[in-house]
Amino acid sequence: MPEKDPLSYSLITYAWVFGISLFGGLAGYFRKVKSGLISRFSLIELVGEMFISAFVGVMTFYLCEWADIPGPLAAALIGIASHMGSRAIFIFETAADKAFQRFVNVGKL
Repeated sequence: MPEKDPLSYSLITYAWVFGISLFGGLAGYFRKVKSGLISRFSLIELVGEMFISAFVGVMTFYLCEWADIPGPLAAALIGIASHMGSRAIFIFETAADKAFQRFVNVGKL
């Protein structure tokens, strides 16, 4: 099996990843409006939410590919993470920090 490389995926693969991510971002934005976190419609807030969701979706896709997660489950995880937006970035950051700390502490034994 050829090594997975970001440039080796087809445009259709990236299209579905971006599509799911953008729907997740749109749903996250409407959730914020409905819950009162955003008082009224703001195009700037919506665009920002979409950019964050697209980034989170692509990063989740790469993590799913790295972990050999099957397509339907990967699609669900991409949608959920995209809906979470910046909260998903915080969770990924926390997990990476803990993994790094374990790695560093192993060298001290």
